[in-house]
Amino acid sequence: MMLNNHTYYSFRYGTIPIRELLKMAAEKGMDTLAITDINTTAACLDFVRLSEQYGIRPVLGIDFRHGARQLYVGLARNNEGFKELNDFLSEYLHSKTPLPEAPPPLGNCFIVYPLHNIPERPLGDHEYIGVSTGDLSRFPFLPWSAQPRKTVILQPVTFRNKADFNAHRLLRAIDNNTLLSKLPKSEEGDPAHVMMNVADLEKSFAAYPEMIRNTRSVLDRCTIEFEFGDSHPHKNLQTYTGSAASDDELLLRLCEEGLRYRYPNPSPRIHERLEKELSIIREKGFVSYFLINWDITSYARSKGYFYVGRGSGANSVVAYLLRITDVDPIELDLYFERFINLYRKNPPDFDIDFSWKDREDVTQYIFSRFPHVALLATYTTFQYRAVVRELGKVFGLPSHEIDALAEGRLPGSRDEQMDYYARLILRYGKLIEGFPNHLSVHAGGILISEKPIHYYTATDLPPKGYPTTHFDMIIAEDVGLYKFDILSQRGLSKIRETLDIIGESRGPDEVPDIHDINRFKNDEPVKELLREGKAIGCFYVESPAMRMLLKKLRVDDYLGLVAASSIIRPGVAQSGMMREYILRFRYPEKRKEAHPVLMKIMPETFGVMVYQEDVIKVAHYFAGLTLAEADVLRRGMSGKFRSRVEFNKVKDKYFSNCREKGYSDEETREIWRQIESFAGYAFAKGHSASYAVESYQSLFLKAYYPLEYMVATINNFGGFYRTEFYAHEARLHGATLHPPCVNHSTMDTRLFGKEIYLGFILVKDLEQKVVHALVAEREANGLYSDMEDFVDRVPVSLEQLTLLIRIGAFLFTGKNKKELRWKAHFMLGHAKKSQPEKSLFKTPKPNFTLPELALETYEDAFDEFELLGFPLTNPFELLREPPLSMTAVRQFPELVGQQITIYGYLVTVKNTNTTNKKRMHFGTFLDHEGAFIDTVHFPPVAARYPFRGRGIYSLTGKVVEEFEYYTLEVERMEKAIFIDDPRYAG
Repeated sequence: MMLNNHTYYSFRYGTIPIRELLKMAAEKGMDTLAITDINTTAACLDFVRLSEQYGIRPVLGIDFRHGARQLYVGLARNNEGFKELNDFLSEYLHSKTPLPEAPPPLGNCFIVYPLHNIPERPLGDHEYIGVSTGDLSRFPFLPWSAQPRKTVILQPVTFRNKADFNAHRLLRAIDNNTLLSKLPKSEEGDPAHVMMNVADLEKSFAAYPEMIRNTRSVLDRCTIEFEFGDSHPHKNLQTYTGSAASDDELLLRLCEEGLRYRYPNPSPRIHERLEKELSIIREKGFVSYFLINWDITSYARSKGYFYVGRGSGANSVVAYLLRITDVDPIELDLYFERFINLYRKNPPDFDIDFSWKDREDVTQYIFSRFPHVALLATYTTFQYRAVVRELGKVFGLPSHEIDALAEGRLPGSRDEQMDYYARLILRYGKLIEGFPNHLSVHAGGILISEKPIHYYTATDLPPKGYPTTHFDMIIAEDVGLYKFDILSQRGLSKIRETLDIIGESRGPDEVPDIHDINRFKNDEPVKELLREGKAIGCFYVESPAMRMLLKKLRVDDYLGLVAASSIIRPGVAQSGMMREYILRFRYPEKRKEAHPVLMKIMPETFGVMVYQEDVIKVAHYFAGLTLAEADVLRRGMSGKFRSRVEFNKVKDKYFSNCREKGYSDEETREIWRQIESFAGYAFAKGHSASYAVESYQSLFLKAYYPLEYMVATINNFGGFYRTEFYAHEARLHGATLHPPCVNHSTMDTRLFGKEIYLGFILVKDLEQKVVHALVAEREANGLYSDMEDFVDRVPVSLEQLTLLIRIGAFLFTGKNKKELRWKAHFMLGHAKKSQPEKSLFKTPKPNFTLPELALETYEDAFDEFELLGFPLTNPFELLREPPLSMTAVRQFPELVGQQITIYGYLVTVKNTNTTNKKRMHFGTFLDHEGAFIDTVHFPPVAARYPFRGRGIYSLTGKVVEEFEYYTLEVERMEKAIFIDDPRYAG
């Protein structure tokens, strides 16, 4: 009986979760329910999937609105009707134009108009007038009341109760960016829009029995069908060539070609593995999926793009032969069942990383190459602190009180009214927390479906310029649409640019073969970087946590690095198994403590679960679950799947099987704890192996071409650290760093021998058009002789010229910055700030002699701080008073157990919580010699000595050692004071 129901996917309007809506409908005696969210189909497929659990027959529709004003409600009579609604809505979402007052004819839909928007024309057979309980008092006096055959009940449902309505008003105020007190009534729903019992609803409309019959008839004539679950074929593009037979033939031919390329003398084991994979790929209907990924990577290779294929698909020898991935599953003995098995219904994951500079072209190629393509959406939800801040603004609270509330404490105001508002904000912040806020775009997910995507969802057209679904990857997989992951990362761009720089600076013959991974694995300088954790700038191995792990493990081989790439993930570390792995890795006698069954299952990792496939192995061999059940368990360890019925059934079976096998409750719970703690975070082994390949490439470049590699790192905006620390790393490798220079720099940083000139892109507020003009003029007519020559040749405003002077772009002239600024004012004091023109005449030069203008040594550093974000000099030289201690990190081995004081320049801080939910920190600093200091700040110290921004700190604490890795347990921390900027002194 309800034709117009909203969930909280009516963004910033609705308040009811999908399950709650279905539960209410079942409790109130309904057997059919229509979901009609406002200008979106985000909830539709999940609504259909869940409806069966509540005994509800689903009907799909859309509430078409202009702002909050309802225009009409569309209900799909069948799947074709749902597509028509999606086609219609998407047209206007793409064009960003208002919806029309009436839709075009939609042959497989019903259209219901509210009383305030009835067309001034005869209604079609599929069109009705909607009447709500609030309309009944005036309905008899309207001319349409004489046509009950064209009327239906249109009773909107948006709220569960008064609290929901209050939350709705707050959401509307947030959406309109206005104070709650100024929110127009036209932007609100009606507090009466709650779900009624069927009997009460019929009683309200008892005077209009035909209206009740019409409503039932409309619902009865609506039927929607979607297949959910693993028992149905996938909905991706079914064939690559147009026929399954041709697809099979092509895949076999490509594999044969790949065999000659990858394995010149393939062993029987390789042939057996290939035949086994091909058989299952055909049986599961995944041939086109592999061929599409092959097509994408083939295009990338044709364009000279670097890419890395990873994910569970990297466990596949077929993927290796098709060059989707460069990981050899035979060499690594990758677990076949993690890649694919007869019980797995979804295709393997292929995450294909491209350079951030190349991904856009690859994405464009996919949209032009294949039919029915869309980007995958994700939902941005309201986070508690963020929603509290929004609500603070809605109530008009001052910023300091909003800050206090966001931190979870009442401001302590003496104003009772303000205290009342504060409590309301905290209460409704908890209610709204987790609500969908708006649609966003998935990091790299692309759908390529057999049928037009609008059979499943409407689409938006965000700034990326590609149609984007209204559902996320979880819903897409539920209905059988599996994404292609086309991702970007800066690590590949750094490798590519390093090779380009080597070719320019040393000649094309000096460019190494970056794909010679076997050489890198056995290279001693590369092994040394790994063992010592000297990996700043290197892909995936440069973070403080990863450097710590490498030093503790003393890893210097490929398999060790592959394991480390997965061990570092949050779940393994937090479960305590990372430390256990280190113990068993370094001390063979500790391996005897491993559970004998687990040791047998995972001998390579000493009985410790490290990779995602270890979940499958343990569930299958330890707990006796089937491979199908084990895969459900693996999938269920992450995200939204965790709460599903299927997962809970498998969890129960794990425990019952373990009891039947005679395991003690204690060991059963402990193994489950390990599974649960890491499975959602750990990598598949093939995935880790892919990362390790890229790590080796970057480590090799850093070992042999450190300056070229650091310049490429800076130009690609670094990695884990700020640009400052890559510049510092270059200096440690013998580079001389220069500020941007009009005679040497471009937008990017450049290398000349061992001289590095930073790029103009790093200079705050410097306009790109000025940079492009100065570079083009220099390339056309040669270097600039002085600043006057520059001003004559390049159109530049005084404001922009001053920035160039302050950053040191004219240091080559040998002139004092202050003198240059005096001259700049004389020459360009009359110039406009914007769009200066190149002069036809020589700029007049000063005809007076300037007095001697002193320049403090520190002024350059302060200019660099302001314009680059960091100084090019040693920051320790900027201290007001010299350090009281000159202790350095290299002394730590002799200072274990002692309390020391050391000065450190802050690099980064990792904030975390203890098991008791208390705040603690891990800090990374540089000592005065440029070596890294790693610190631990336990909760009492973290609370008493907070970090106070970037700068140099005096750190007092105890030096501790674990596995020959040294850290400082901080007991006291004070920020040192830099010398005052002389320009602002006094």
